[in-house]
Amino acid sequence: MDVLSRIPAPLLQWYGENARILPWRNEPSPYRVWISEIMLQQTRVTAVMPYYERFLHALPSPAELAAVPDEKLMKLWEGLGYYNRARNLKKAAQIIVEQWKGELPSSFDALLSLPGIGAYTAGAIASIAFGIPVPAVDGNVLRVVSRLRASKDDIADPKVKLRISEDIAAILPHGCAGDFNQAMMELGAVVCLPNGQPLCGKCPLASLCRAYAEGLTGDIPVKAAKKKRRIEARTIFVLIRSSRAAIRQREEKGLLAGLWEFPGTEGALSSAEAEDFLRASGIVPYRIVPLAPAKHIFTHIEWRMTGYLVDTSSPGEGFTWCTWEELAHTHALPSAFRTYTKTAIQYLKAPGL
Repeated sequence: MDVLSRIPAPLLQWYGENARILPWRNEPSPYRVWISEIMLQQTRVTAVMPYYERFLHALPSPAELAAVPDEKLMKLWEGLGYYNRARNLKKAAQIIVEQWKGELPSSFDALLSLPGIGAYTAGAIASIAFGIPVPAVDGNVLRVVSRLRASKDDIADPKVKLRISEDIAAILPHGCAGDFNQAMMELGAVVCLPNGQPLCGKCPLASLCRAYAEGLTGDIPVKAAKKKRRIEARTIFVLIRSSRAAIRQREEKGLLAGLWEFPGTEGALSSAEAEDFLRASGIVPYRIVPLAPAKHIFTHIEWRMTGYLVDTSSPGEGFTWCTWEELAHTHALPSAFRTYTKTAIQYLKAPGL
């Protein structure tokens, strides 16, 4: 008998007694569950919480989301990263308004057809919000199942994920698929932790777990190694002119597509090289102050940034010159530039620092 057939009862009892109190669980409407699941992709619960509350306050329904200006949407999403998630939310909301009268469809296949919604997210919304008996298999669930079975199959293999999804579908308890799916995800998030450090003494399934019995929790799950991140050196300029800072929009394709950024260039420029670059770009600096280096890690790229605060009277080309209030409240700059955004706001509020 497969171990999975024995887990629903103890898992649901544990979940009923230990589930974290989260806003999307307190009121699991389809829209609220959808927003939470998209935000939680690649992002920790603790980081999502304040964004979620602010987002729902500003855009409480698909209709408001469908109509929100892009600039406001990006500002609401600022700092969460993976900005295509926000763009796809708006695209999906527009379809929901046009095709389903502003209500998320209560069909797994219809949910799956929406931009930004894959099999896991469709399963989560369908089961949690609508009670449809479909699985929701994320990395947490893959880890839990692999350890329960002491399986050394590669969880990055789509065939393995599909097989586990089918196995979960076969054991979903009648009438509480949503609770079961959340219980599996919860167990992986707070007990069956990654990197060989599970809290097995707190696990309701420890007596059933083969990896625990065989001392293999540090070796399971097996996942193909990721490609090594490419390191890119960049120089960032915080240009100040007449109590305003310069920003510009990135191209509509590629990394951080269409988002605002501080001007910059490839490579780590020295102060002299930075001055030469600025003059060649039509910016005449009358003061250049080196800033602390910064770095930002994307999925496949790591930026290592050299920064300069530059006072100038040159307007330059292609820039939008912002007050500190606009930087703080209007224009969305990715978290990659967080260090320089803080510097710009601080300087504009108290020039001469």
